[in-house]
Amino acid sequence: MVSNKTVEQARFIASAGRKLKDHIFSIQSGLHHGRVSCRGEELSMAQVQVLMTIQSCGESTISNLAERLNVSPPSASAMVDRLEDKGLLHRERSMEDRRKVVVRLSKEAAAQAERMEGAVLAAFLDLVGKVGPETAEKWCEVLERVEQVLAKTK
Repeated sequence: MVSNKTVEQARFIASAGRKLKDHIFSIQSGLHHGRVSCRGEELSMAQVQVLMTIQSCGESTISNLAERLNVSPPSASAMVDRLEDKGLLHRERSMEDRRKVVVRLSKEAAAQAERMEGAVLAAFLDLVGKVGPETAEKWCEVLERVEQVLAKTK
């Protein structure tokens, strides 16, 4: 049986996680007054997530992207199709394995993703400054442990 304290801790962690996620998205969308857009195209939160995921790995196959986004390959393919139609993604043959098709960001999408990444980093620098070095150190220790546990569950 799970104790009431454990349930309350889990609720708090989930709530804080949602607030951080919302904070990050508001920073990203704040670059365009409440909307994330690139090349004049408005983007959904899921589409921003696709772009930021590809930005972090440089290129991706559809199956790898689906795994990283925790969606099915057909869903990932549909998201890529929509972003490709907007001119934000390109499908190309892999240089390492010509049988594979990889997805890459367009120049405009890469520049937008860099701006969003920079804005998020600046916000976290501010947040770390506000919580102080001791709390930031503890936060890093906790997140390192969370990453270890999550890595074991995959």
